Amino acid sequence: MESLAGMLKQMEGNPLLKQAEEKVRKLLEDPVIVKWRGKHPDLDEHTLKIHLNRIHQYAVEYKHCSRCPGLERCPNDLTGHYTMLTVGQVNGQTHIYDHKVACKKWTARQAQNAIRSRIRSFYVDDRALREGYSLDEILTRDLSRAKAVGRLMDYILKTREEGLQRVGLYLVGPFGTGKTFLMCYMLHELAKAGYTGAIVYMPDFVEDLKSMFEQPQKLKETVELLKETDLLVFDDIGAENLSPWLRDHVLGTILNYRMNRKPTFFTSNYELDALEKHFSFTAKDGDEEYKGQRLMDRIRPFVLPLVIQGENQRGRLLQE
Repeated sequence: MESLAGMLKQMEGNPLLKQAEEKVRKLLEDPVIVKWRGKHPDLDEHTLKIHLNRIHQYAVEYKHCSRCPGLERCPNDLTGHYTMLTVGQVNGQTHIYDHKVACKKWTARQAQNAIRSRIRSFYVDDRALREGYSLDEILTRDLSRAKAVGRLMDYILKTREEGLQRVGLYLVGPFGTGKTFLMCYMLHELAKAGYTGAIVYMPDFVEDLKSMFEQPQKLKETVELLKETDLLVFDDIGAENLSPWLRDHVLGTILNYRMNRKPTFFTSNYELDALEKHFSFTAKDGDEEYKGQRLMDRIRPFVLPLVIQGENQRGRLLQE
C-alpha cells in the first residue's frame, strides 16, 4: 500500500508536493472520513497526517464493504474483516489505532461452520447439512406427514427449553418419505443450540465396522464417539446385515451406555416388533430370540414412535 505520510516526507521541496497534498486533502474531505472525524472533534491536523495510512485503509475498506461482492471475492486485506479506527491518549499525546473487525457475513459463515462441526455423518449424504433447510419446504413438501413433522418440531423445542431428553424418536415409514432428511434437520437445529450429533447409515456402517475388527483402536474411538455424542441417529436400521459380534458387542454396547443418559434416534422401514425379529436372527447363529429381545429392551422404552407417511420423495425428485 502506498504510504501517504511517507510520500509527503519524500516530496518536501519537490514540485510534486502539490499532488501529494491534494491526495491528502481529498482523503480528509472524503465523506467517510468527515463522518468519522465528526465523532472525534479534538483531532488536530498533525495527528491526522501522521496516521494517514490507517485513515486511508479505513476509507478504502469501508467503501469495499458498502458494495460487498461477497466473501469469496472480498477485496479487503483480511477476508471477511474491515478496518476500524479508535482514538486514544498515551503520555498526553493523541494516537489513532486500527484493528480488524469481522463482518456479518464472516460471522455468519463461522457460526454455520461451527454448527456443521458439531455433527458427524457416517455414510449419509450430508448435502442437506451443508446447504441448510427451508422450514416451509419441510412443512409443505408433503402434507400427509404434517402431523409427524409437528411432533418433531415439538421435540426440538422441548430439547431447546429443557435440555437433552431421556427418550429419542423412532421414525418408521415407507421408502423415500423423508425420514433421514427430518433427522438431519433435527440435528442441524439442535446443533445451533450447542448440541453435538452423529448420523449413521447402518448398512454401510456395519460393513465398515467388520473391517475394523483388526483395528481395535479405530474401533474403540468410533464406538466411544457414538456413545458420547449428545444426539445419535441410526439411519435405516434393520437394513443392515448384522453378525452376533456387531449386534451384541458394538450396537448393544452403544445402546446400553446411552439409555437413560442421552437420546438415540432411529429411522426404519420396520415397525418395532419387526425390528426385534430382525435382531433375533443372524446368518451365523440362526434364530436367537432372547438376544433380539435384549437389544430391543435398550430401544423400545427409550423412543417415541413417529409414523412418517407420504409419497416417495426420491421418485418425485427424479420426475422433477
